[in-house]
Amino acid sequence: MVVTSDPNLIVGSYGLGLLALAVLWRLIAWVREAPPTPDPWDAEVEQKLQDPEIQEICHRCLTPHEPGTWFCKHCGAAVGPYNNLMPFLNVFSEGEVLRNGVSARFRNRPFIALGYFLITLGFFLSLVLNYPLLTVGIFSFFGLVYLGSVMRNLKPRSDRQKSDDTRDLQSP
Repeated sequence: MVVTSDPNLIVGSYGLGLLALAVLWRLIAWVREAPPTPDPWDAEVEQKLQDPEIQEICHRCLTPHEPGTWFCKHCGAAVGPYNNLMPFLNVFSEGEVLRNGVSARFRNRPFIALGYFLITLGFFLSLVLNYPLLTVGIFSFFGLVYLGSVMRNLKPRSDRQKSDDTRDLQSP
């Protein structure tokens, strides 16, 4: 913390702080006053969604599955109603997210890439704080390999397909 005896700086910093609070207060009020947006579908689709006889489908491969199913029989995605709330099944949901990062099954957006980077950083920090140095070194290597795989998948698909095609042509 910088301590100053200049009254102009002190008053200016208080003024900037109050201005920031006023902007934050106005932002919160603006969000609260915003009208709720209607659903993007009409009444017929809403009625079909509320029908208890409707067939549930997998969010990844769109294969129909029975109600109460925990995993998709076609692609293995976690589709259960409480997968993210139950500790044992939550591990499978997290594993699915991590597998999607290395298998290029995610949208190539900066926010998603930042999320994968933060997951890897959090994994590394938890290792540093909880385990001996040798374990940290070994798992840090695997974390860097994982991060490299995710970063490789951030390239546009056409570039990856071209490199895969040239690699196939060069292999005997």
